[in-house]
Amino acid sequence: MLMPAQQKYRKHHRGRMRGNASRCVTVAFGEYGLKAIDRGWVTSAQIEAVRVALSRFMKRKGKVWIRIFPDKPVTMRPAETRMGTGKGNPEFWVAVIRPGQVCFEVGGLTEVEATRCIQLAGAKLPMKSICVKREGS
Repeated sequence: MLMPAQQKYRKHHRGRMRGNASRCVTVAFGEYGLKAIDRGWVTSAQIEAVRVALSRFMKRKGKVWIRIFPDKPVTMRPAETRMGTGKGNPEFWVAVIRPGQVCFEVGGLTEVEATRCIQLAGAKLPMKSICVKREGS
C-alpha cells in the first residue's frame, strides 16, 4: 500500500474539492493517459488495483507511470463509540483528484491496445475518466 513516509501532521481536515486541476493536466511521460472527469478521493488500494490491471493487460510490453500519490489520511472512529471522545485514528490514505487531472500514463503500446488498457484501468476508479493522447504525436 502506498503511504507517505512521514507527515507534518498526523490527522488532516477533510477539505473541499472545488475547482479543476491546474497541474498534471497533460500527458507528460507516456503516449496515452487516463484523465479524470469527476472529482473524488482515490485510495491507495484503488491505485494498486489500477496498477495491477494495467500491468496484467500489457504483459511486459509497455511502461506505466503513476502520477498520483495518496498523501491525505482519512480517520475513522471505532464502531459503537460515544460522541465527544475526539477524532479517530488514521485508517487509510487517499489522493484528492480534481477534474482534468491525468492520473496514469502508459507508453509502448499501439493505440487500440492503449485505449483498451486505459478503459480497464478506469473501471477500477470511483470516478468517470477518459483516455487522452499525448499532444504533438
